[in-house]
Amino acid sequence: MVRNIIGSVLAVIGAASAVASPFQAWYNGRHGQDYRVEDLFNGITATGSGLWVSLLLPMVFAALVTLIGLVLRSRLLVALAGLTVLGFTILWMVRQGQAAGSLTLSSDGTGLGLGVVAALGGGALLLIAAAVMSGRARRGGGGGHRYVGDRKRGRDRDRDLDQNQDDYGDYRYDPDARDEWYGDERLPPVQPPVNGPQRYDRGSDPQSWDTGEQPWAGPPPDDTTRRPHGN
Repeated sequence: MVRNIIGSVLAVIGAASAVASPFQAWYNGRHGQDYRVEDLFNGITATGSGLWVSLLLPMVFAALVTLIGLVLRSRLLVALAGLTVLGFTILWMVRQGQAAGSLTLSSDGTGLGLGVVAALGGGALLLIAAAVMSGRARRGGGGGHRYVGDRKRGRDRDRDLDQNQDDYGDYRYDPDARDEWYGDERLPPVQPPVNGPQRYDRGSDPQSWDTGEQPWAGPPPDDTTRRPHGN
């Protein structure tokens, strides 16, 4: 938040400086609003220019892009505005140097003026503002991934339950149900399956000491060490 505020202040100052630069002297006392935009591509001439077809046009465009970037908290748009200001200013310097033979800077009002300094400074501030800004906060993040994972686990659980129902009919595991083989001895004995292994009853056969653990296993043939005392 603090970085966005500082970056926004720098961006506003840079955009204002760029827009104000055409109203100042650029070279030999000639203001930036007297240079046509097409002169930057065809060569500098002494012909005057209208206000909205002069160097003011790219500066206003850069200021609008800056405002949109600040509203959207887009570092890319702010940086694009800074590059636009610097690009047109440097292109003008190249064309002016070709037309005059060289670029000079003096304190008597000849050569490069304050308008060029304002344009270069405004473009630099826009780039600095783009670097300082933190941009828009990303939405979602880890919470969104956890929510998707929860939904995926829910779908996996439902799929497993459906598979169990397909494999075992309408029967599903119930943790509260009592297993008939390990339940209370007072329950009626369960009939062994036809042609299957015989189930020994613990009360009728003293050697069936382990039938509670293995209901279908027969008594050991020779081991009598674990028989109940008195038998």
